[in-house]
Amino acid sequence: MEASSAVSAVPAPGSTGAAATRPSLLRGVLTMTGSGFSNQLGAGIGAHAFPVIGPAGVVAVRQLVAAAVLLPAARPPFHRFTWRQWWPVLLLGAATALMNICLYVAIERIGLGLAVTLEFLGPLAVALLASRTWRDLLCGISAGLGVFVLVMPGPASDLAGIAIAMTGAACWAAYILLNRVAGQRLPGLQAPAAAAIVSLVFYLPVAVYLLMHGAFAGPALLYAAAAGLLCSVIPYAADLIALRHVPAGFFGVFMSINPILAAVSGILVLGQILDLHEWLGIALIVATNTVAIWLAGRRTKGAAALPGRPRLIDSGS
Repeated sequence: MEASSAVSAVPAPGSTGAAATRPSLLRGVLTMTGSGFSNQLGAGIGAHAFPVIGPAGVVAVRQLVAAAVLLPAARPPFHRFTWRQWWPVLLLGAATALMNICLYVAIERIGLGLAVTLEFLGPLAVALLASRTWRDLLCGISAGLGVFVLVMPGPASDLAGIAIAMTGAACWAAYILLNRVAGQRLPGLQAPAAAAIVSLVFYLPVAVYLLMHGAFAGPALLYAAAAGLLCSVIPYAADLIALRHVPAGFFGVFMSINPILAAVSGILVLGQILDLHEWLGIALIVATNTVAIWLAGRRTKGAAALPGRPRLIDSGS
């Protein structure tokens, strides 16, 4: 999941002041759906480049595209950054780099729908950590059941692929928390732009190696570039537009549609047909994500209303 297309923190439903009008809400929903489908379609198209440049090569191109989009928009003054600003940016860039490679390696091993669904356990974990109520415990049990139904572990299961996807989920959780810290210490888009450069550094050796061996040519380069466009540029712009029409909390809950869109993209682009138990697992995890984020938003709203109580979850950067 490209960093620029993910929320920087688990949003609080209803955290915006004015309610969206029905036409505005409809435009927002259509824009978010288009953003999500673009993201998952790009991931599927990028997978076609795996035989030539591998997952690392696809991620390298995606990071180049992300940096090319964010740097001109944010123009971060790197020479003025203090260590207090640098350390969350460095960790954020590292988390982004690892998160993206985990996603693509998992797609290669276990398929797009399963990989994206397992990665969504990251935002779910962040939402659940905001409280210790029995409802959160039930959400945790529901998520665990959803994972079991989704993967149906057995002798034929690709346990390495599942573990890689779960590592990606942990990276996404770290990304959310680090983006919150970095966003508080740097204005505007400077934090994600700086993190995109840090993340790109990890993949420069990969890009140089593939370039020297002539791999960045022909259809593979086009597939990877299309993935960068569809997973970085379009979702980034669409999400900014969507947030003008819908509350930030609704945006966060609606993100749970991505595993379903990933499954559809896997079918259309990669011919990956899911079994019934995989659809049931995806549905259970999506429902758990929605409930958990909604509960986290209610707690955040209540905490903000009490004097002297700090907010546990940001409503966005």
